[in-house]
Amino acid sequence: MGKSKLHIVIFDGTFQTTAFIRRLILGLQKEHQVYVLGFNENLKEPISRVKYVSLGDNNSKLKLSYTSIQLALQTFSIPIILNTLTRILSGKRKKLQEQNLQLQLKKINPDVIHAQWNSVLPWLEPYLTHKTYPIILSQRGFHTNVRPFINSDNKNYLQEWYPKLSGIHSVSKAISKKGKKIGIPRSHIDEVVYTGLDFSKFPAIKSSKQTDKLRIISVGRPHWIKGYTYALETMRILAEQQLDFEYIIVGAFGDEELTYLIQEFNLQDKVKLTSKLEQEEVFNRMKNASLFLLPSLEEGIANVAVEAMALGVPVISTNCGGMEELIAHDIEGWVVPIRDPQALAAQIKTFISLKEFQIKNVCIAARKKVEQQHSETKMITNMINLYHTTKNTT
Repeated sequence: MGKSKLHIVIFDGTFQTTAFIRRLILGLQKEHQVYVLGFNENLKEPISRVKYVSLGDNNSKLKLSYTSIQLALQTFSIPIILNTLTRILSGKRKKLQEQNLQLQLKKINPDVIHAQWNSVLPWLEPYLTHKTYPIILSQRGFHTNVRPFINSDNKNYLQEWYPKLSGIHSVSKAISKKGKKIGIPRSHIDEVVYTGLDFSKFPAIKSSKQTDKLRIISVGRPHWIKGYTYALETMRILAEQQLDFEYIIVGAFGDEELTYLIQEFNLQDKVKLTSKLEQEEVFNRMKNASLFLLPSLEEGIANVAVEAMALGVPVISTNCGGMEELIAHDIEGWVVPIRDPQALAAQIKTFISLKEFQIKNVCIAARKKVEQQHSETKMITNMINLYHTTKNTT
């Protein structure tokens, strides 16, 4: 990259990072030293050359005590060792973890700390106050788009601490704009860096129009922000119009509200909820679908929609968050208003009426768009540039 090697701390509270963070780490570790800090001990799929640093297991007092004693002994400081033993005996878990974080950061002396969620900021308050290390915050999804605007205490808290940040990473222009209603970092640095994919793992799929039955798929946890209740209302409209289709929501199995609505709308033969699946199986199901549906009420930019477009699956999305930065209507996919089952049903019916070459052209345009906007190389380069820019802001 032509720039000095960085020591980067990735902090999201756990070793089991999201797909976006894992892709980022995979790219960063090739030329920089990456540390992942978490309140856990177990690690299923470590990335080589990445250093996973435990701050003490949240689920085990014994493991937390052991980790805390180990770190204290490494300091050769009698006061710290005695203080650690006192906190263990008095059951002060959070104080132990705060001390562990302090000791680990002092040992690492990072060039930058990348906080992945607003929710981890309380752990970083001392370092924000004293400008000990440059700290960047990622603005992604619910924690920026929604929670501060429905929880006044959360917004007041963020408004206090945003101005102490060294910089902000936003996953879309839309979420950057929303974040400015909360606050602006002291450096005024707010860079939009889109999620990136390794396209060697996403060979272009030849689009072919389903002729027997329309197969629709959505993927994601059953949270109200995902808009699945509106998707089910859409399916009821299509069923009443005698449309032959099946709709699968991957990751929503067992949700009471959705299960109730499926029965209430008499959609048991058309709608299925599955449990959370491994990524390879999710991709296989997406490839076999006629259409990917994103009915969300708010998103930064949905990673799963980017993946669907990379796989050659046609996408219909609501105009939530930054999705119109990803999809131009009728060019790379189709965009409908949020909370509008009638509009969504009409768009699905329009999709069915399209000729095969029209669908193929949209899929080709979609693949080209994500290759240009969401390449892994571009994501890594832009994030490293952001780290370097904020490195000297303390």
